[in-house]
Amino acid sequence: MRGGIYPGEGQRCPVCRGRFEHFEPLGVWCAKHPECRPKTYRVKFGKIHKRFSVYESTPRQAGAYRFLIGLRFKSDENRLDIRDYRKDQPLGFKNLAIDYIDRRKKGRGLKKVKCLRNLANHINYGVKAWNNRNIKDLAYPELEDFFLSLPEHLADKTVANIKTTLHAFWVWCGKRHGIAMPDFPVIEFTLGWRKVVDKTTQQAILDEIKRISYHINPKIWIGCRWLSTYISIRPVELIHIKEEDFRHDLCGVDVWYSKTGEPRFVPFLAEDMELAKSFGPSFPKMHFFRHGKRKGVSDKTRGRFGKDYLWKWCRQACQNLGIEEVSLYGITCHSSARALRGKGHTPEEIKRAMMRKTNAAFERYFQFEMDDVRSIYSGTALAPKKKGLENAKVLKLKDKSGAEGGI
Repeated sequence: MRGGIYPGEGQRCPVCRGRFEHFEPLGVWCAKHPECRPKTYRVKFGKIHKRFSVYESTPRQAGAYRFLIGLRFKSDENRLDIRDYRKDQPLGFKNLAIDYIDRRKKGRGLKKVKCLRNLANHINYGVKAWNNRNIKDLAYPELEDFFLSLPEHLADKTVANIKTTLHAFWVWCGKRHGIAMPDFPVIEFTLGWRKVVDKTTQQAILDEIKRISYHINPKIWIGCRWLSTYISIRPVELIHIKEEDFRHDLCGVDVWYSKTGEPRFVPFLAEDMELAKSFGPSFPKMHFFRHGKRKGVSDKTRGRFGKDYLWKWCRQACQNLGIEEVSLYGITCHSSARALRGKGHTPEEIKRAMMRKTNAAFERYFQFEMDDVRSIYSGTALAPKKKGLENAKVLKLKDKSGAEGGI
């Protein structure tokens, strides 16, 4: 039979110095002195090698013989995977997670991601729960218990994002290591609703931003204004625009840093292209939205705007005007898109102007317009009657029996 059990390295019979032999399934001892047995055992099964301190299994310890029988059984059913018994644990969840994140970072063979921090944070929840446990041992029960054990302060959308990241991780494990995909539990969530403002309020906010920040850095107001004008550009994409990205010959900007990872060209108005040119020449690789020289500020004179820098000034302007609970997206992109709908543009035209593949937010904000809803409400039974209906006569029809009935 394949495989065998041998004594630990250097162990011989203490009486005759003879070799220990395996008398399956009884044990390992010296043929001349059966009372002499080794202190440790080694199981060899092809490339699999493992040490044991006992031959037969006990409630507290696994035995060498039981382990050998298990290997033979898996081999007969073609289910034996040598990787499950390697010391470096190549199928350990933590080891696979480190390899996966490293490959996503390099972007070789996998789609390179822009924000590795979120990816690492999501997978790190799994590392804390399972450490280096064999990934093939994780099935639906373990996944369900994992999602139920996540911190309660996490929003449902965040939990759903963690599920999406882990699902993509398992897809990669299946392609690279042949790991079967387990069933994932269903995570239900409701997307949040951003508060929007009308065009007059939006203009008042932009004017206030210009008043409080223009003397510090005019690009703060320009960035908020451009976010309100070019609804296809996200705030994080805007602050990554470099000097060389302005295409004055085509009157537009190349957006290289995007959520989907695919670059695109966004046409600009001529006055905005002239506004960008008015700041004078600069190094092509420098970010357009960067801090200027300020007294008392060191090592920050030419740094790019942070991801929350524009929102900081928008929030200050809203506080000065007494406006609450409005986000940067609500002030700029979504408010402008709603205003475009009021000017007669169709939802399809606005969707094309947003230039995005993922339009979940658009579908939520533009399901129905107020005028469309009012026109529907006007046809209900309790709606006010139109002029001239108060003198209308009630029609009466006769049924087959001759009785009159009103409509």
